[in-house]
Amino acid sequence: MSTHGSHATVPSRMIMARRRGAVAGPLLMLLGAWGAIVPFIGHYFGYGYTPNNTWSWTAARGWMEVAPGAGAFVGGAVVTYTSHRAAASLGGWLAALSGAWFVLGTVFSPWWSAGFLGRPMGDTTHVILERIGMFSGVGVVIVFLAGVALGGVSVIGVRDVAVAKRRLDAYRQIEEAPVLPDETSGEARDRELHESSH
Repeated sequence: MSTHGSHATVPSRMIMARRRGAVAGPLLMLLGAWGAIVPFIGHYFGYGYTPNNTWSWTAARGWMEVAPGAGAFVGGAVVTYTSHRAAASLGGWLAALSGAWFVLGTVFSPWWSAGFLGRPMGDTTHVILERIGMFSGVGVVIVFLAGVALGGVSVIGVRDVAVAKRRLDAYRQIEEAPVLPDETSGEARDRELHESSH
């Protein structure tokens, strides 16, 4: 019997079922990708801020849209694919902060030189839709979904316990598996070769 390592007897509270982020995670990724890309492609269908040419990079777009969009996307990916509770919490908070930045970034931008963001294009209705669909609305939904994800992560359910127990049982089988002589050390292999040659 192997003597290395510690013999855990209680399933870890940090292990959870990946299904916890199966809904909120992909939606966070989708909204993050939208928030980061729409300032560059929205002008194809008459939606966005000036400058009104596609794929025009500005520092303001990078700080106010691409950065929080990327943060929400990464946070959503972590929530979607991880089965570790601490990592999922970190991803949820990253997404929540990114969503908050979508809402508040333009408010705080005068305090630092983020650059000129541009102006919404179109009539009053378009202006409202552009502000909602590119900043405040996207940010609020991202914060909401991140809150849902964090709430799911904070609860230890029956499925989580079952997943942790399966992992613990697999770990025990590896720990308790008999060690073959040819897997222990070079000395054992040398001894066997010496005995077989006589």
